[in-house]
Amino acid sequence: MKLRILFLSGLVFGLGACTEKSVEEPTAAVQPAVASKPAAMPRTASAEGASVFFITPANGATVTNPIQIEFGIEGMDVVKAGDNQPNSGHHHLLIDTDIPNLGLPIPADERHVHFGDGRTATEIVLPPGEHTLQMLLGDHLHIPHEPPLVSEAITITVE
Repeated sequence: MKLRILFLSGLVFGLGACTEKSVEEPTAAVQPAVASKPAAMPRTASAEGASVFFITPANGATVTNPIQIEFGIEGMDVVKAGDNQPNSGHHHLLIDTDIPNLGLPIPADERHVHFGDGRTATEIVLPPGEHTLQMLLGDHLHIPHEPPLVSEAITITVE
């Protein structure tokens, strides 16, 4: 008896699947999703004539680990991330990388080191060899200023 019920149930559902169904044509063509560039964020103005630079190490220096780095700034104040004061920002150290997209927050990874605590000096450890360092000031949201405050890139050799 159970076998007949299962057979009949399967037959009913099977016949239903074989019937023609009307398929509605879409009224508009479906467009594939298009990847777009991230929208740029508003940028905070930097003070006229402001600059960032390395106090230490000097360009071309040969250094040993840990490497002492001191950031310099003129024409603006260093504040903690999140502190939205005029003519201020915090340092970011770029290690062996290019300047990131200036319309977006500066990435936070091993090549983009954030100093959102307002520090103006640090120690880092790098593998032996030649390395390029550059500074980029970020506003309270880690977004570079307009115009951006970027140091000259320096090259150091780690022994």
